[in-house]
Amino acid sequence: MTTDHEERVRERPGHRWHLPAGSAAEGPYALDIDPKRAGWDRSSLRVVELRPGGVHTLVTGESEWIVLPLTGGCTVHTSGDIFELLGRESVFSGVSDFAYVPRDAHAQIASGAGGRFALAGAKCERRLPARYGPAPEVPVELRGSGTCSRQVNNFAAADTFECDRLIAVEVLTPGGNWSSYPPHKHDEHRPGVESVLEEIYYFEIEERDGTAGFGYHRVSPSRPGGTDVLAEVRGGDAVLIPDGWHGPSIAAPGHTMYYLNVMAGPGEQREWLISDHPDHGWIRDTWPAQPVDPRLPLPGLPGPAGISGQEATR
Repeated sequence: MTTDHEERVRERPGHRWHLPAGSAAEGPYALDIDPKRAGWDRSSLRVVELRPGGVHTLVTGESEWIVLPLTGGCTVHTSGDIFELLGRESVFSGVSDFAYVPRDAHAQIASGAGGRFALAGAKCERRLPARYGPAPEVPVELRGSGTCSRQVNNFAAADTFECDRLIAVEVLTPGGNWSSYPPHKHDEHRPGVESVLEEIYYFEIEERDGTAGFGYHRVSPSRPGGTDVLAEVRGGDAVLIPDGWHGPSIAAPGHTMYYLNVMAGPGEQREWLISDHPDHGWIRDTWPAQPVDPRLPLPGLPGPAGISGQEATR
């Protein structure tokens, strides 16, 4: 049985790239996006939900993976290493620790109290060592200003945590604000200017007084016949971005929007290089004259003195 939300999505162009919650479930996963399902070469994302005492086995194959708690904590056993992840109450309560699991490995994920865990992956060539990522070492940035203010948790950004191909960050947007703005793209190889990256957006929306929130996400074509999406997104939805200008992501007033970005590409360098949409890049010039949204940083994080800021797009 389909929900009203799923039916609305199917009535609009671009539904191939918008995956409503539950529509990409497979086996033990509430969300299972691999290169074959996405129609590309490298990027993957899975969400596994474990009951108290639950155990899940991950066979990494040709991909490297990061185990990231969304709710709850877990223990990750892999290649003789044991990583205790404290996790968090929710994605809106703070930054989480995480574990990196290399390709050609088996990992066992066990949770005594239960929880939900994102598995962000990328097909890769090098086999790096398994590692633990402590929450206090995750760089947190406040980007933009005014109604473009958002918070970025750079736990596996290209310049913060070593992976072979995988790039992954979390973005939190206060209700009423726009993020991923100005629209940007990374679908052309232009050395030093733009890199080619396949990208997944996975959304969670903060509930308020028991009411589920929502938001909107836009992807517009950067070439004839390119990706074109205007989606109402809710908790558990995902949007696939093989190409195109993506943004804005708009949070409905009263509901903080979270999204997890998972990216990978074919370039020799693991780097996130973007081009702003030429019609909208001017918005950056207005940011220095406006304060950052006072709702940021979100609770559970250090004050502004412990957080960096930059005029990035995401």
